[in-house]
Amino acid sequence: MSEARGGDALERIAAALERLAPAPLPPTDWLAHPAYVWEGVAARAVPVLDALPLDGLHGIEAQKVGLRNNCARLAARAAAHDALLWGARGMGKSALVRACVADVQREAPGALALVQLAPGTLPTFPALVTALGEVPRAFLLFIDDLGFGADGRAEMLALRSLLEGGIAPRPAHLRLVVTANRRGIVERLDTSGAVHERDERDDALALADRFGLSLGFHPADKDTYLAILEGYTAPLGLAFDAEEAMAFALTRGNRSGRTALQFATELAGRAGVRL
Repeated sequence: MSEARGGDALERIAAALERLAPAPLPPTDWLAHPAYVWEGVAARAVPVLDALPLDGLHGIEAQKVGLRNNCARLAARAAAHDALLWGARGMGKSALVRACVADVQREAPGALALVQLAPGTLPTFPALVTALGEVPRAFLLFIDDLGFGADGRAEMLALRSLLEGGIAPRPAHLRLVVTANRRGIVERLDTSGAVHERDERDDALALADRFGLSLGFHPADKDTYLAILEGYTAPLGLAFDAEEAMAFALTRGNRSGRTALQFATELAGRAGVRL
């Protein structure tokens, strides 16, 4: 009798644990959506890719051409590079990635998808590559804002190892685009500092060398900042005062495309129009 009661108790415990366990995730349809977020064990579909029109990004003309061409090659299954977008904050690195992918998608629907890796999922990158390896579609794998803090060096080393690959090559229809704010990632700086500082610079440079396409984003000078702002406001017929625009940038601590867009948003709001 006691054995029967013990068996019943075990069954009840097992049933309770089964109820607490999360339902299995549905398989990802890698052909159905323009973008996805890889969360380490599965992907979350993004039905609508949030992207500005490519011609709505100003002050980065050469970078637009370089990345857009690379995305088009990837979508066409031609040889394409892994890409590194580095430099000043607020100059449109992440926005350019989304805009280029969306622009290629309009030209070649279904040919290319963007897959952004959520923070902390870099160790699961091989699993993502395996999941996408046999999918008949090109994918741009997006790592945004690569870190350089206390955990950044480990992240850089892990990414460098992944880019180097092994005896099994990464499929040609999968390429990476990485954004990083630290300008020093592609500059050979003075090596007279402390040993650990030189090691960090060498790690960053060794990582940068793995990218066939490297695009720099530089802080905007006054004329460039005002030209970017003009690009946002002119199509709406909005005028602006240059001194006020510069004062707005001063309060933000930088002149950048992001700051210009924020000031244009302020002007559009005052005028009661949509940007």
